Amino acid sequence: MQVKPKVKLIRYTADPEATVALAAKLCYSNKDVDDLTENIMAKDNGKFISRLMDMGHLSPVEHASFTFSIEGVSRSFLAQITRHRIASFSVRSQRYVSEEAFNYVIPPAIEELGAAAVARYEGQMATIMDWYHDWQSAFGRGEKSNEDARFILPNACETKMIVTMNARELMHFFELRCCNRAQWEIRNVAWLMLEEAIKVAPNLFRDCGPGCLRGRCPEGEKSCGKVADVKKLHEEILQRTNPDKN
Repeated sequence: MQVKPKVKLIRYTADPEATVALAAKLCYSNKDVDDLTENIMAKDNGKFISRLMDMGHLSPVEHASFTFSIEGVSRSFLAQITRHRIASFSVRSQRYVSEEAFNYVIPPAIEELGAAAVARYEGQMATIMDWYHDWQSAFGRGEKSNEDARFILPNACETKMIVTMNARELMHFFELRCCNRAQWEIRNVAWLMLEEAIKVAPNLFRDCGPGCLRGRCPEGEKSCGKVADVKKLHEEILQRTNPDKN
């Protein structure tokens, strides 16, 4: 069965912006932590966070972490996201979990070819499923059969995972993966993750995304040429996450 990506922010540092503000102010103050904490909790830290971002003082940002559940993505996506090494991943195992009737991702390029192409693709997935069951039977059911039968499974096969990154790594992730030159699946997920992050830490993440949001496209001659579309998408996310402030 075809699946679509589902992203949810399931855990994060309590009051992440206050945590970042505390870490940053500690660097410049002779007060003790209790006094700093009382001062920070008594005020809105939005302007201070924005100033911190403008200064490029990002080490305090690493003290806030965010954990996402990600479903409805392919094993190809898994290969992409695990290149971000300053992160923690827990992924559903194809060794311990049998893919009896695996779900799969259909690339948009195939969907654009029409119903006949989609039906052809779905037929190929069904054939692979039969091959998988055939090897499971050959090896005998259980962990060992899954371990070796999984070699026949396609990159399209769905996986699920839990991903944790600190805020600084998330910013780097959004800069690279929200870009139109990123692979389409991880780009779609990155925008969903960014929207989730903005909901709980707007001052940290509201300006995050590809480099073209903040100035000239860093891709140079390889630019997608769609800066206006990217900015529109970003603005729509800001409207959805906090319509009263836009």
